Amino acid sequence: MTTFYDLSIGSYKQAIDGMITVMNKGAEFAAENNLDPDNFVKARLHENMLPLLFQVNCVEVHTLGALSGIESGVFTPPSTTEQRDYSGLQAMLIQTKSELETLDPSHVENLSGKSMIFKFKDYELPFTAENFVMSFSLPNLYFHTTTAYDILRHNGVPLGKADFLGRMRIGV
Repeated sequence: MTTFYDLSIGSYKQAIDGMITVMNKGAEFAAENNLDPDNFVKARLHENMLPLLFQVNCVEVHTLGALSGIESGVFTPPSTTEQRDYSGLQAMLIQTKSELETLDPSHVENLSGKSMIFKFKDYELPFTAENFVMSFSLPNLYFHTTTAYDILRHNGVPLGKADFLGRMRIGV
């Protein structure tokens, strides 16, 4: 049976593993081609889309930030994006994964069934912890990690699906 910890934290860690691989390959590509990886930070797929900086920062928002929102009962997306260079984004991903790995599974399990609210300006949506993770947090996490992957791929970084998937939870 899948636990709330596995559903949330397990999925978060897998997505972060993939994002760490993708970002590392971006740095390697930049080094091999005498490019400044910081040029990727402001890269975007389309002029009306947000850049790599925003996409990667959202990994922290939709993992640790989501968990914090469940704990407090209110999730409010940040109104600003923390400014980081490429190596700062890589460090944030590693730090986020490290923080997720230190979580006590029983603490996360105790959040299961908890009521919470998504709040953005005057807009509010009620959720249970599970519904928030499955219908808001994970879809947003996958959207932003996919967009980050696409931005780097569009800029020539040789990436494949296996890079994106992260460490899969296999077994019977």
